[in-house]
Amino acid sequence: MEFEEKPEGSGSLVGENQLDLGEKHQANGKPGASGKAKLSARQEAYAKCDLPRKSLNRYTWQEIQRHNQKTDQWLVINRKVYDVTGWADRHPGGRQVLMHYAGEDATDVFRAMHPDPDIVRLYLKPLLIGELAPEEPNQERNKNSRLVEDFQELRRTLETLNMFNANLGFFFLHLAQILILEALAWVIVWHFGSGWLITIFISFLLTVAQAQGSFLQHDMGHLSIFKKSKWNRLMHKFVMGHLKGLSSKWWNNWHFQHHVKTNIYPKDPDIDIRPLFVIGDLQAVEYGKNRIKFFDYEKQHLIFCLVSPFVTPVYFNLGSILEMCPRRHWEDIAWAISFYIRYFITFGPFYGIFGTMVLIYLVKILESPWIAYVTQMSHISMKISKEENRDWFSSQVLATCNVEHSFFNDWFTGHVNFQIEHHLFPTMPRHNFHKVAPLVKSLCAKHGLPYVKKPMLKAFGDILRALKKYGALWKEAYCTHPEI
Repeated sequence: MEFEEKPEGSGSLVGENQLDLGEKHQANGKPGASGKAKLSARQEAYAKCDLPRKSLNRYTWQEIQRHNQKTDQWLVINRKVYDVTGWADRHPGGRQVLMHYAGEDATDVFRAMHPDPDIVRLYLKPLLIGELAPEEPNQERNKNSRLVEDFQELRRTLETLNMFNANLGFFFLHLAQILILEALAWVIVWHFGSGWLITIFISFLLTVAQAQGSFLQHDMGHLSIFKKSKWNRLMHKFVMGHLKGLSSKWWNNWHFQHHVKTNIYPKDPDIDIRPLFVIGDLQAVEYGKNRIKFFDYEKQHLIFCLVSPFVTPVYFNLGSILEMCPRRHWEDIAWAISFYIRYFITFGPFYGIFGTMVLIYLVKILESPWIAYVTQMSHISMKISKEENRDWFSSQVLATCNVEHSFFNDWFTGHVNFQIEHHLFPTMPRHNFHKVAPLVKSLCAKHGLPYVKKPMLKAFGDILRALKKYGALWKEAYCTHPEI
């Protein structure tokens, strides 16, 4: 059976942070003459609305759910069915993000992850193959349709209230804070010399700058702060590469998987860091039953304290290098090199080459526990499960928690103490999280979902308590399944 496709409205799903209009492919998959789109995204999108109607096939959820393999990926967005198999390798957010939603309704996650509501037609139009049959519900039958509708209504309300509009001045001041701290560190060492006390003090200043840079690059990766996508992309490269020395492509591929399948094992790379840790009941019991013992996981909460200083200088740097170099991401490599050049120019005259490298990694080691605790405090102690195909709202609320709102907490965590709101609305600027939190909490209460908020120290302690609990589960499974 077939039906006539009607022109779509302005609802969209592909945004400028994830889709670079400078991609050297046009929407039809052919290389562009100059590698740039000739028309603006909105001009192209609106022009597509005037194309002639064409017939599309109808599909049931049962049919769609069969197309969930690496070589056969279908998605449903606003009741439209898209075959994204051939597009996956060119998806700027990484092919795994699409694979994680193959055979599922992706309406809310696509809307959540892409800030621009018009650019989608350039990319989705050629992938359109059909629509849900009229008798099929908007989402899979196991989902709470009422909750999904309420959440979508909440998002429309927040859009009307301009909660997704970024305050450029807020982010300019944040960037200024980082640059001032780095400049101050240079002035101090230039004026007072490079003694031990001075080195410790400037290391502290540079650590604060690096940590705040981590929060700013997190914003740049999610938000559409500038009106032109090329400026958003450039700022993300600048902050991630020049200020942090890391690859933006690596961050996109890794971090977006965490967002789309938060605390879903093994799809979320944040909770699949075996063999170093077993996180969640499933991993712990699985390792125990299979008698896997790289070390005594019963002590992993203590190991976390020992290795947290090395997350940034080892785990992040290694992941970034393995993304950039083998795949020849020359632009990211150039930006990362500029980070080291800046440090050598600034501090090399005082510390020499070796001393400057020591300073760089001392700062990374000091920053690392800060970032490790802030990023893990809202997830490790929350629900961790295998794929349950929950609706977007439930999956994010159950997998995240908030830390109490205060001026210091907001600054110290880069506003990711509002993890519930951030995960529900990743493209919302962080200065608006506290404004929308009461509405999110109200929707949780309406549908009987927990809205968890903690003091910061309790949230930090819950990281260790959760790791200790998972270690105990591993030990129990390990001892009750003796080796045969």
